[in-house]
Amino acid sequence: MDTPESLEIKEKGSLLLEVGSLLMSSGATTRRVRDTVHRISEAFGYHADMLITNRAITLAITDKHEQYFYNSLKRTSPHGINFKVVSGISRMSWRVVDEKWTSGQVRAELNRLTSLPRYPRILVLSLVSLAGASFCRLFGGDALEMAVTFLATFIGLFVRQEAVKMNFNPYLCVFFASFAASLISGLFRKLGVGTSMEHAFTASVLFLIPGVPLINSFSDLIDDNILNGIVRGINGLMIAFAIALGLLGSMIIYRF
Repeated sequence: MDTPESLEIKEKGSLLLEVGSLLMSSGATTRRVRDTVHRISEAFGYHADMLITNRAITLAITDKHEQYFYNSLKRTSPHGINFKVVSGISRMSWRVVDEKWTSGQVRAELNRLTSLPRYPRILVLSLVSLAGASFCRLFGGDALEMAVTFLATFIGLFVRQEAVKMNFNPYLCVFFASFAASLISGLFRKLGVGTSMEHAFTASVLFLIPGVPLINSFSDLIDDNILNGIVRGINGLMIAFAIALGLLGSMIIYRF
């Protein structure tokens, strides 16, 4: 028969697993996941041991007297980037320590963070395209090349979003986006519009560069989380390979 203490440790263990899973799937480094979960578990009065892999988290917690024990595994959803969740959970963990939050308060905050609205789609498309045009300018492109980069990036990102909605393989989504963006920018170069479209052709796929996976890979490696660092690094390389394949397809079509 479950005692109140055993039910409590199960509830808080499940909560800690959810915290770790949310952080991992939102783009946090392995060290941040471990430090945050340990901080909250210690505030609850438990000792936590964790095994964190790229697609699953194993957690074991015990009370101070080692009378009650909880052990479970939770798979993490495919990784994305949501810094609202990462920063929100980090702030929440310190409030748990300073203000002695209950598990109910933590659960309510997690629900709030996961239900926060995303930016409007048109805003994301426009700002990412503007960023691509800005990179084109940094590379030396003129106003026409910037306009072409904006258009190509806008269409490429739209294609990627639609491919994700249709549950294509993530690397195929990147390939479709790279191919679409480079097709648009390459068309203007093929038609001889303007003096040169080389800068636009190059900058049109920069929105796909896997910056976060590569940075997290480096962070994990120097923090001695070798396995996760290697997995994230290979993931970044696969994304880069998909980008290169999309560019190659356009270059073959236009015979650049």
